[in-house]
Amino acid sequence: MIYLELFYTFFKIGVFCFGGGYAMLSLIQDEVVRNNGWMTMESFSDIVAVSQMTPGPVAINTATYVGYTASGGNVLGSFMATIALIIPSVVMMSVVIRVYRKYSQNKTFQAIFSGIRPVVAGLIAAAVLNMATPENFVDFRSYLLFSASFLAAYFYRAHPILLLALGGLAGYLMY
Repeated sequence: MIYLELFYTFFKIGVFCFGGGYAMLSLIQDEVVRNNGWMTMESFSDIVAVSQMTPGPVAINTATYVGYTASGGNVLGSFMATIALIIPSVVMMSVVIRVYRKYSQNKTFQAIFSGIRPVVAGLIAAAVLNMATPENFVDFRSYLLFSASFLAAYFYRAHPILLLALGGLAGYLMY
């Protein structure tokens, strides 16, 4: 039964989320932590951190790990969550590509896509705010690391891998 629940939950997330993995994180968190109780906020935060460091899209990596954990360590749980998350995207992108090719010069079509951009930015901002919890920011040093990495990424265009490596080293030395 857990496999059907995983499939339904991640299929629903795949259908209703736009904007990529980071935009999906807040809905995944809501479903996994609050609605289904498959894991705690602390373990979800750990999953997101590991999902960001492993190759591949963060939402798919998160779904894979959540499926594995929620099913009691069964690979079928990982498969169900992952496939359910990507099926809606594959279908929708196939349709969008065909429609885009046909109507890309249409003013109404361009206006719709212009309206979607701020919504995606809002979904990503919601994911950031949902992750700003006491489990992730344990003291002043956490805020200092966050601020330094944000400034380095935004103003100096520091490479994300460099920031991850430096953040890991700083965390090791500070904690």
